[in-house]
Amino acid sequence: MKFKSALVTQASGSIGGMTFSHNAGGMYIRARAIPTDPNTSLQQTVRSAVAQLVNVWANVLSAAERAAWNVYASNVPLTDAFGDPKNRSGINHFVRANTPRLQAAATRVDAAPVIFDLGEYTEPSIGFDAAADEIDVTFTNTDAWANEDDSHMIVYCSKPQNPGVNFFKGPYQHAGIIDGDAVTPPTSPAAISLPFSVTAGQKVFARIIVSRVDGRLGTPFRDGAVAA
Repeated sequence: MKFKSALVTQASGSIGGMTFSHNAGGMYIRARAIPTDPNTSLQQTVRSAVAQLVNVWANVLSAAERAAWNVYASNVPLTDAFGDPKNRSGINHFVRANTPRLQAAATRVDAAPVIFDLGEYTEPSIGFDAAADEIDVTFTNTDAWANEDDSHMIVYCSKPQNPGVNFFKGPYQHAGIIDGDAVTPPTSPAAISLPFSVTAGQKVFARIIVSRVDGRLGTPFRDGAVAA
């Protein structure tokens, strides 16, 4: 449980049966949900990737490489649960940058970025094709990531939800990857097979993020759409 002020004008986390969070409309409170299976295969995959990266940080990276990630971290704050910028450690940025790349079977980036930003990109748009069990991702293929080898747009999706659901925190499943190419950028829109079946009228949420060749990881894009 976190309090931003003594008046509790902003809060994040759970206490008792209540969970405090916020979205674009401001802070809200919902009933606390307890996972029925807190050790799913998806969670195990993420934990395995994180454990692997922590080991790489401690035993593979050189002192100079770790120092470079710390310099990057000191220059690139991340937004916390309240929407405030907070500086994290070098290992936080290293793990954050590489976990999606390991999930997507992309090349791990050991050298820290020397450009001090998150490598932002144009927000995509999404649609879901129930007949083909696909997500259609429309993106801007003139963005820098799309014109770089070993840069990727990584796509995650939720399982189908009722159409009236307007909020989805997770978990998301890795659906696919759109590879940048320095010679021939990928064609938009891209159709990616979903890791599950979806029926017309169901709502699916997507989480999309861009990983640049130098390890910069952009701010996640999230949206939901009803499958047609």
